[in-house]
Amino acid sequence: MTTAGSRRCRRAGRLAAALLALALLPGCAMLRDFQPSVEVRPMNAGEYIAMKRGDILTSGALSTATVQTISVAGLEQDGCAQPSMDCIAALGEASGIGDEHRISALTELWLQHAIALSSGRAPAPPQARVDAWLEVARHAYAYLFFTPRTPGDRAFEDRQTQVIDYYNHAVQEATTRLFQHWQAVDQATAIDDILREAGWTLHSDLSGVRLPGGAAMPDEVVPASALFFGGLRSTYRRDGFGAELVAVVEDGRGAAAPAPEDEAPDAERRTEETGADAGEAPRRRPPGFSEMPSPAMTVLAHFPGDDLRQVLATREVELNVHDPYQEATVELHGQTVPLAANFTAGYGLWLARSGFSRQALQTLLGREQGIDRPHLYLMQPYDPDRRIILMLHGLASSPEAWVNVANEILGDETLRREFQVWQVYYPTNMPIVLNHAAIRRALAETLRTFDPEGTAAASNDIVLIGHSMGGVLTRLLVSSADEELWDWLLHERELDEDREALVRTRLDPIMRFEPFPGVSRTIFIAAPHRGTHVATNRLARWLARLIRLPLTLLEGLDDAVQALAGSGDEGAGPNAALPNSIDNLRMDDPFIQAAAKLPISPRVRYHSIIARSLPEVPLEESDDGLVPYWSAHLPGALSEQVIVSGHSVQETAPAILEIRRILHEDLAATEPGPGPEPVPATPGDADVADVPVASP
Repeated sequence: MTTAGSRRCRRAGRLAAALLALALLPGCAMLRDFQPSVEVRPMNAGEYIAMKRGDILTSGALSTATVQTISVAGLEQDGCAQPSMDCIAALGEASGIGDEHRISALTELWLQHAIALSSGRAPAPPQARVDAWLEVARHAYAYLFFTPRTPGDRAFEDRQTQVIDYYNHAVQEATTRLFQHWQAVDQATAIDDILREAGWTLHSDLSGVRLPGGAAMPDEVVPASALFFGGLRSTYRRDGFGAELVAVVEDGRGAAAPAPEDEAPDAERRTEETGADAGEAPRRRPPGFSEMPSPAMTVLAHFPGDDLRQVLATREVELNVHDPYQEATVELHGQTVPLAANFTAGYGLWLARSGFSRQALQTLLGREQGIDRPHLYLMQPYDPDRRIILMLHGLASSPEAWVNVANEILGDETLRREFQVWQVYYPTNMPIVLNHAAIRRALAETLRTFDPEGTAAASNDIVLIGHSMGGVLTRLLVSSADEELWDWLLHERELDEDREALVRTRLDPIMRFEPFPGVSRTIFIAAPHRGTHVATNRLARWLARLIRLPLTLLEGLDDAVQALAGSGDEGAGPNAALPNSIDNLRMDDPFIQAAAKLPISPRVRYHSIIARSLPEVPLEESDDGLVPYWSAHLPGALSEQVIVSGHSVQETAPAILEIRRILHEDLAATEPGPGPEPVPATPGDADVADVPVASP
């Protein structure tokens, strides 16, 4: 190559190198211009749902919808990722954003701020915390009812579900904090003061609820969402609008409504019920009932205004308290809105705090911490328009025996709308005949207190459900007795004419009775109608000897008991003259034999649920570990369901389904009509060819 050609090659090489260097100056930036601007990464269903629905309540981070609104508004996402009043103010002033997006995002930002103030990480006075929660509720309220679309238009949108959650949670927090502050300081001015300092004016309306016993205010307000219950199979709620709360009234404060003043008992009734002789001042006896001290309630916060601007400018709030048993929906700004409710929380809280399990054993043995007379618990404030389901537990038990049965009934919307649940808690050591008389009296007095004329739906078509010994008591409530029980009581007792006359005078209202009026259906569950062989074994006899009967339940019967004991010695107490409940449940006991022959009212429809612990044993020879089939079987029952289970069969899923089936069948019946004619029941008469058998 010539010298000139060599120079040209060198110049071309230097030019190429220069061009290459210029191309490499932007480096990766130029190369990236040739890469895709959007990358695809696989996402599973869980990640997708979390991205769609995750928010400050569920994940602790702002929702995707709020982050997008912040971005569209041109605000710094990092600056709004943490609670910031500057971010709230900037978003409130930003332009180019629709009202729905702006207000829903502001609701979540206020929620983020309220959570931070309430967490303790950022010290804040009570009024600042209440103000923040009310701002959350107000913005949510404005979004739901004062943006262009109605709640119905957005019914299937996740964003509206989120905002409803923000509202419900904010109302819950504001209500409970205001109540706590009201309790802590001067109650007359506490709430007004704290709201005035926060710049709010409060109006409240409690006319929609009646607290147990007519109490003016609860002693405690507990968020239902903060409660989780072990031992309850299900938690029943109704999704909707409002804060789900439990109002707790302490025992002894408004526990029972007072008897009407014009219901003063006559002298004869005073003698029977209080133990005072005719002409003496009666000793006051505690009321035989109380309403469950922890009813459910739902609170709504209303913000006045005719349009979005007025609602966002108002500093007034109205807290309305609703009874979710009485109201399923509310009308708000032309919209029918479902009312949120929790039907399990109050019931579970009551049972958890009751101490029933320990008290039941103390009661059986007659110890001081036990109960000495029956008591009726109303599972909700009395409702004259709902029929009554009355539940009676068994030996050494309490209302805890019905924990899942009652919860499942209350959780069934149809049954909840038509029925109210009452439970009898009674001393299971007492002779069955005396417990029956006391339960009958307590039920009559309770109905008379609420419905003196007996015309309300609650006083008619009552359904009784009795388990174990409670089933025997249930049968007595729907049976009639003339001389049958007198023949039992006086059998082999040598009483002279005067002593027998005294005993008859005192005990005749107990020994002679008619079916309790208003009862139309009963369900007997594992009921030892003809006794049980277990009550005769050595352990049962030993336990029976430990039982001491409470003297208080025998008020007014002392002289009759002494006469039955066959001695005028004042030291011969009730244990010397009367059998206890375990004695009564022996299959050879004269009382249980007499009671099994009493005729059931033909107006009462009855059903049996029977347990068998060993399905391989022939049905006629089977038992549930305590009660044999031949004792639990009742000819004439409309249905008999046999379930493979132990004695506590009422808690099994098949038994609860059968109870619900019977109750729905009862509601579907167009005419109550008479029930089947009673057939005297004796061991060995079972016809089991058509008996359905269910397994768990």
